[in-house]
Amino acid sequence: MNVQFQTPHERMCFETATHFSAVRGRGSRRTRAEFPTFGDALDHADLFEDGKTMIYAINDLGNSAHICNR
Repeated sequence: MNVQFQTPHERMCFETATHFSAVRGRGSRRTRAEFPTFGDALDHADLFEDGKTMIYAINDLGNSAHICNR
């Protein structure tokens, strides 16, 4: 997947990420799964086939950024 960054912060988080999370749902129905790679997070999102999984990059400093929906 060709990632299109909207801000320098998104690029920095992606390039320094130690892991990625896949987040689905709202409120009490929200779920979050963590993955070591961007590809693993995308593979998880593809299981749902609805484009509603939000993928975040997270680094060691605790910075995070929304990278894409899948």
